[in-house]
Amino acid sequence: MPHSRLPTRAVSGAAGRRLCASVSLFALVFAGAAAAQEATLPDVVVDGGTAASLTVPSMDEARAAIARTPGGAEVVSDEAWQDTRAVTIKDMLDFVPGVFAQTKWGEDTRLSIRGSGLSRNAHLRGVQLFQDGVIPLNTADGGGDFQEIDPTAYRYVEVFKGANGYQLGANALGGAINFVTPTGRDAPSVTVRLDAGSWDFFRLQSSAGGAQGAFDAFVTASAQTAQGFREHSAGQSLRASGNAGWRPTDAFETRFFFNANDIEQQIPGAVSKAAALTDPEAANPTNLKLDYQRNIQSLRFANKTTWVMSENSKLEFGGFVSDKDLNHPIFQVLDYDYFTWGGFARLVDEREIAGFANRLTAGITTSIGSTDAKRFANIQGHEGALTFFANEDATTTTYYAEDNFYLAKSFALVGAFQYLTATRDRDGFYNAATGSKDYGLFLPKGGIVWDIGPGAQVFANVSNSAEVPTFSELTNFASPLLSNLEAQTATTYEIGSRGRGEDFTWDVSLYRSSVKNELQCNATTVSGVCTVVNLGYTVHQGVEAGFGGTLLKGLWEKGAAADKLWFNLAYTYSDFFFDNDPVWGNNQLPGIPRHYIRAELLYKHPSGFYAGPNVEWVPTPYYVDDANTLNTAAYALLNFRLGYDDGGPFSAYVDARNLFDTAYIATVSVTARAAQNSALFEPGSGRAVYAGIRYTW
Repeated sequence: MPHSRLPTRAVSGAAGRRLCASVSLFALVFAGAAAAQEATLPDVVVDGGTAASLTVPSMDEARAAIARTPGGAEVVSDEAWQDTRAVTIKDMLDFVPGVFAQTKWGEDTRLSIRGSGLSRNAHLRGVQLFQDGVIPLNTADGGGDFQEIDPTAYRYVEVFKGANGYQLGANALGGAINFVTPTGRDAPSVTVRLDAGSWDFFRLQSSAGGAQGAFDAFVTASAQTAQGFREHSAGQSLRASGNAGWRPTDAFETRFFFNANDIEQQIPGAVSKAAALTDPEAANPTNLKLDYQRNIQSLRFANKTTWVMSENSKLEFGGFVSDKDLNHPIFQVLDYDYFTWGGFARLVDEREIAGFANRLTAGITTSIGSTDAKRFANIQGHEGALTFFANEDATTTTYYAEDNFYLAKSFALVGAFQYLTATRDRDGFYNAATGSKDYGLFLPKGGIVWDIGPGAQVFANVSNSAEVPTFSELTNFASPLLSNLEAQTATTYEIGSRGRGEDFTWDVSLYRSSVKNELQCNATTVSGVCTVVNLGYTVHQGVEAGFGGTLLKGLWEKGAAADKLWFNLAYTYSDFFFDNDPVWGNNQLPGIPRHYIRAELLYKHPSGFYAGPNVEWVPTPYYVDDANTLNTAAYALLNFRLGYDDGGPFSAYVDARNLFDTAYIATVSVTARAAQNSALFEPGSGRAVYAGIRYTW
């Protein structure tokens, strides 16, 4: 079946002018700094380590912060994805146990951590996304998109599972993910990258960084295009981001961030189970007829300032503003303009109390958003008559504190709380009723962190989390009224261990969450739109196990720089079910596999050559409806990658995926009760080969 082409659309209008002007501005700011050599500043002790930047922690500092967290959390270096065809959050985090991320089309991904957002058939809910701990990628009501994430832009990623992201003000069941960019003080002077491969995939990316005295700057940009595996899945994008910092003294630094995106993406749509497994390239006929697309133009600015007030205390504060335009032809044409702004302040104090070491973190973060929401009749992808018009205002504010009290150097008691306030106000102008919802939630947490040996920890916690409904949940497309939904809350019990050595790593968590008022899809219409309800009580419990280690060493090369065979495993066990529900009893919650396994065996040679297979395995089907009447199909994929990267200026890779061209179901939409022909299944991509080169100087 021929693939449809995405019409070329120039960046136009106010958003386009803002995008171009902003990129030009930051290019000029950067030009002076990039031309000079990196200045040498005195080392400043921050959080137990030395930092080239006070506002952007190094990876070692990020790992030190994780080591203070009494629950599942992980730092993922860009080494995990930079030598692959990385375009989605799945490519970045697929080897993080507990994270289930599956690509739908383009860069769009269905993401769930510990069963968050199971009913979210489109966009994002249940996980809070940040860039550099400053810029929220979610809108003020908690919704968001994955298309704005460019893996080539980030140095590392922090994953805080469940209620373990208190220091970011995060409070969702799925936790928080923080994408961290380089600065001019730790980035290469210039990097150029080129990737190409199956289905006309092409990406060109470049970045530059540098420092001069107290100033530094970093900027990166990428252009990408692809026709996609499925019919009507073509996409193209332009993305840019960067930051500029000023550090006039050892104790003070302020940094300005920007992020800009122009994205066009066709949507092939979900199909029936039979269609997904027998004709996976075909699009949903309705998506073709109405030319489903998701097109985004967005621009964000932020500032973070760090002031080391004394050897005991540090103050961080800043603010952000974003403007995002969404043009989204689906069953209707959604034309939404999101304007979001807010700020944060955080105090960190480290001192002895009665002879015991103590570390207190306290802060506030607030996000305020206004959405100009219009919907129109869809006339083959174009706007017809107005069907809905409202202004939707959201405010979410979180007050938080977390204290680590060290009874011994190796053992800490951790106590924390959050107080969350949120409002959701709608002013209806056409086919929309005016309404308001207010929420206030107190969320305590307690835990321990015990260093049982060099590089090894045991942790445990009891925590509370909450998710306030987004406007998408509060909207019933068949009614002009705001839905009367309660906030979803959960109490989680967790125990685990993590550790790292020269030839091994591990990260294991066992958890059980008792969830009340879970936000769940009650019915899915033919257009794929969900009506969301609060369930009664549900249980999310599971095991997250990650292991990495050298199986063999010195096969052909002996000595200090020996070659080795490295094994990497990420296993996620998810047992999510209704708890004596009056309708569904103890049925399994739909939408996620019980077992999800990623494993890789990689040969690494000291010359820089590496090669090896990896597998993705879902050994048992999982349900797509609350009634447990329709399920997916088990699958196993074999992939292979090889490349060269000796840490020098040049690197190259080949990334081959789904070598046996297996037809499989990557992810699903969920509903209350499915029919055998329900269009709820997103086929995974077929056999593909990608290659890339990168040069740095």
